[in-house]
Amino acid sequence: MNSLFYRKSIIAITGLFLCVFLIVHLSANCILLLPEGIARDLYNSYSTTLRESTFIKIIAYALYVSIIFHAFYALLITIRNSKAKPQKYVVNNSNANSSWASQNMGLLGIAILLFIIVHLANFWARIKLGMGEEVSLDPMGNKDVYEVTYTLFHNIYFVLFYSLLAIPLALHLHHGLQSAFKTLGFYNKTGLKILAKVSLIYAVIMGVGFGIIPLVMYFK
Repeated sequence: MNSLFYRKSIIAITGLFLCVFLIVHLSANCILLLPEGIARDLYNSYSTTLRESTFIKIIAYALYVSIIFHAFYALLITIRNSKAKPQKYVVNNSNANSSWASQNMGLLGIAILLFIIVHLANFWARIKLGMGEEVSLDPMGNKDVYEVTYTLFHNIYFVLFYSLLAIPLALHLHHGLQSAFKTLGFYNKTGLKILAKVSLIYAVIMGVGFGIIPLVMYFK
């Protein structure tokens, strides 16, 4: 198997898995949009179920591996492409043939990787590993993950960070979803037109969804 095709296939498969994960993750986070009296108990109960479920733990490990593989092989391809074009041409009509996002997937990926690192430090490291300030318990005896989220999103800097980085996420998803199916051999002309629309709708929902939650929490 061609090494480039192998690398692109890994990126495509892990990318599609991450796309499915984002749907589930955003759906769960929509609980945060509910009134606090309802959202706190429901979100904390949901978070406890995730931490105690063996099946979810397996999915979580698959998620971590997917993120690492996706970023690693994307980096390899970016480096390869950079070396393949050491000289810049005087006339460059790449914009006429591809979108800005497709030309800057590496840059968008770095922004998203930064987001993931900060997100893991704020939630996973504190709640799962017990690092940093201890997480209190709610009246039901569950870790008060809602309070952790509420406190974080009452810091305007984190609100802006999370909301603004939803933009590169949406751009990355819009191009990446289409690219993944093409890499895996999906080239039906009609299907690609439908895929382009689905990718746009998906990217907008993910971008707006993840971008608006911190703002809603901030004004609660």
